[in-house]
Amino acid sequence: MKPLQGVKVVDLTTYLAAPTTVRVLGEWGADCVKIESAKGDPARTQGAVFNMPFLDDENLAFDVANMNKRFVTLNLKSEKGLEIAYKLLEQADVFVTNTRTKSLVKLGLDYDTLKEKFPILIFAQVLGYGENGPEKDTAGFDVTCYMARGGVFGTTVNRGDAPMIPTNGFGDFQVSLALASGICAALYAREKSGMGDKITISLHHAAVYALSTGIISAQYGNQYPKNRKEVPNPFNNVFRTKDGKWLVLCCPEYDRDYEKIMTLLGRKDLIGNEKYIHCAQVNNNNLNSEVTDILDDTMAKFTRDELMAMFKEHDLACEAAYEPVDIYKDEQAHANNVLAKIPYPSGERFMPTNPVNFGSMGHPEYVIGGSQGAHTVEIMKELGYSDSQIEEAIASGAATGKTGLRKPGQ
Repeated sequence: MKPLQGVKVVDLTTYLAAPTTVRVLGEWGADCVKIESAKGDPARTQGAVFNMPFLDDENLAFDVANMNKRFVTLNLKSEKGLEIAYKLLEQADVFVTNTRTKSLVKLGLDYDTLKEKFPILIFAQVLGYGENGPEKDTAGFDVTCYMARGGVFGTTVNRGDAPMIPTNGFGDFQVSLALASGICAALYAREKSGMGDKITISLHHAAVYALSTGIISAQYGNQYPKNRKEVPNPFNNVFRTKDGKWLVLCCPEYDRDYEKIMTLLGRKDLIGNEKYIHCAQVNNNNLNSEVTDILDDTMAKFTRDELMAMFKEHDLACEAAYEPVDIYKDEQAHANNVLAKIPYPSGERFMPTNPVNFGSMGHPEYVIGGSQGAHTVEIMKELGYSDSQIEEAIASGAATGKTGLRKPGQ
């Protein structure tokens, strides 16, 4: 049995973080219904940004956040459209949204209104900057709230260089799992209290939390960003190899591993060198750059595969700095179902899976393909509407049936 079998979720979401939360809940067995306006979720046409197709039958940019859902199109600004939404919520356990609070208030879908109508409903919301403060109503995305204001750009850059260019949604996908865990905790609490709850998560807060080590240590002078030649432990670093690739070395116990690493690299002349052998002394005497230069020069004499084999044989943590095309071929990823193969008209395509595995469930199903309004009629029938009532709602524009993908400008 899937862990969330029998749980009903209503999804009023766009783009990535919030809809991916619902995707995860769907994979865990929840019955998920996504409400869209007539314009549709803008994510349906985001494939253009990534040079991918965005068609009704092949739309990975949309599917990555919207698998395992049914789709209904409603005009929530109309009396009938809102009535249909309320009927859905009356039967629901969870409502997930990333619509800004002031807009929810106008629609009559804010927490206070829904708590009054549906006291056992769990209300879950993704925010840009949080519920309070001067930015609480400011528009924001992963790249602004999480990467920029949350400190990721400014902290992870090699000091003196331009900030990195991350893949879109870097923070969104992390937020989605955090919110899913909060929803599960609220469902568990409701079994005891009989009451719903309000759960919020902001992209900004999630980023600061992810940077906890940097946040706490900067108070003691361990300031970021850093240049890679100034890192406190030169054995925790990235190195360019003979074949032009990057190797990541992570050996937190510098003093313990110093002689082993220098021996493996053929630098026996540095064995027992009191100048470099202790990490504290390296830092106190500002020798970080010297040690890093030594490692740079030496690592550049080996290919990445040579270094990987040598370090792993001696139980020293290291890894290749993989790119997406490397992950496609990674046997470790395939052995652990890190990537699922999804059939599309152009052939099978890789889709990252959510990283939480249940021993009792096995691999989740991945149901793709959801044209806008594909299930409007079906869902309205489940809610008790007659054929004539459904026809009337569609004719009035309060609801819309299945429609083809609207491309920009249409």
